[in-house]
Amino acid sequence: MAKIFQVTARAGMTRVVEPIARGLLRAGVSPNAVTVTGTVGVLVGALGFGARGDLVAGALIVTVFALTDLLDGTMARMSGGSTRFGAFLDSSMDRIADSAVFGAVAYWLATEHDYSGVAAALICLAAGGLVSYVKARAEGLGMTCNVGIAERTERLLIVGVGGLLTGVGVRPALEVALWLLAAVSIFTVGQRMAHVYRQAQQVGAE
Repeated sequence: MAKIFQVTARAGMTRVVEPIARGLLRAGVSPNAVTVTGTVGVLVGALGFGARGDLVAGALIVTVFALTDLLDGTMARMSGGSTRFGAFLDSSMDRIADSAVFGAVAYWLATEHDYSGVAAALICLAAGGLVSYVKARAEGLGMTCNVGIAERTERLLIVGVGGLLTGVGVRPALEVALWLLAAVSIFTVGQRMAHVYRQAQQVGAE
């Protein structure tokens, strides 16, 4: 059911993103420029607003610019496919943005003496990096790893919703979102490792 919802949501987003992608390509904007712009926007939202406790503005800015992760990929596909440097740049910028988001959240929660939330944010940061690393390492070994219930866009949306709700007065929402995200991120790591293990077993049996 979760996978069906995920696919449906992404299909809906694609219908929204594709016209924007076409317009940007016609205007001469490159996918790499969108990648860098998205990262800068996330940094502004996370460090300029979220880390200071302005959670509503921070969450909205981060969520909007996090969606460029779908936009630059769509632009690359429409323009003939991602280049090797484009793929490298996208992955690198994602790690920078994720570190800024969860670092900013952890910093603000520490100023609020919410050490349970700090722990959850740090787990999210480590597990999120591991989710991406497992996929990259598997693909580097010639296997596929396109599985998991918590990919990057979903992870940022979860923490964004938590931050937004906390910013409007639902105090425990951010901490709840972080612990939920920590759990699904760890589960996703397990999903991906199991997927790669099954592929490796099949190769060994051939």
